[in-house]
Amino acid sequence: MQENTSTGNREEKRSQLRKVLDRFYSVEFKLKETGSLYHFKLRDLSSSGLGILVNEDSAVLEHLTVNEILKMKYYPPEASRSAEFLKTKIKHITKKEQGSFKGHFLIGLSIIEKHALDDKT
Repeated sequence: MQENTSTGNREEKRSQLRKVLDRFYSVEFKLKETGSLYHFKLRDLSSSGLGILVNEDSAVLEHLTVNEILKMKYYPPEASRSAEFLKTKIKHITKKEQGSFKGHFLIGLSIIEKHALDDKT
């Protein structure tokens, strides 16, 4: 695991982020190293944008690194709509030392490109 507390990207468009969060509710990905499947609720927790919260005791933290690119499956809030595979970059992994998310890591995500739905994870 690699930790980085700064994003260095102040150009992110918040209105664009809101559209992503309106369109998707959660994200799922499989780790190649372990074959384990992980599913997290998407969150808008900071000015750095889109992310997921991971408990500090979660094994997934041992396998994620900043700047890593994963193919993630994004699920919409409505069951009637289809999920989409999107290439996603891990922007930061930040430990929360205070507040309501103490004991968790915030994993910042940035969508890079869309994959065909028939593409396997």
